[in-house]
Amino acid sequence: MKKKGVYAGSFDPITNGHMWMISEGSQLFDEFVVVIGTNPEKNYTFTTEERFHLIEESIKGIDNVQIDSMENRFLVKYAENIGANYILRGIRSEEDYSFERVMRNINGDMNSNITTVFLIPPREIAEVSSSMVKGLIGPDGWREVVNKYVPLPVYRCFLDRFDKS
Repeated sequence: MKKKGVYAGSFDPITNGHMWMISEGSQLFDEFVVVIGTNPEKNYTFTTEERFHLIEESIKGIDNVQIDSMENRFLVKYAENIGANYILRGIRSEEDYSFERVMRNINGDMNSNITTVFLIPPREIAEVSSSMVKGLIGPDGWREVVNKYVPLPVYRCFLDRFDKS
């Protein structure tokens, strides 16, 4: 039986932490789907199409990964719909663990045949989040700092969009 996993996030934008999760997921599962979640009540820096393109550019060379998007759906129901039997989630902190544990239990109530797999990223990227990266843009020296936390396509996009020098 093929192992099919899903990994969801807003990816606004994709970071090196997300890239680590995608790389690990591509090794754990025969088929792996990166799902861009869209919440109509959230204000995004990048459109769904821009996020899709940035992910696509960032994951070139990882063959068993597909990209999709969903809006206003439970991830476990999305996974069920595409025949995935695993949900991959990252845990960066105690707060993440508390939230993800609850979500795993709720997902299990909705479909006990879909297993949630947790990964803890390496220390050097454990604190990286899209919000943190976006918050670094602007002050003197931001380019060097941000460059450490995002894949090259995202860094180039940031330069195009925010570099006013």
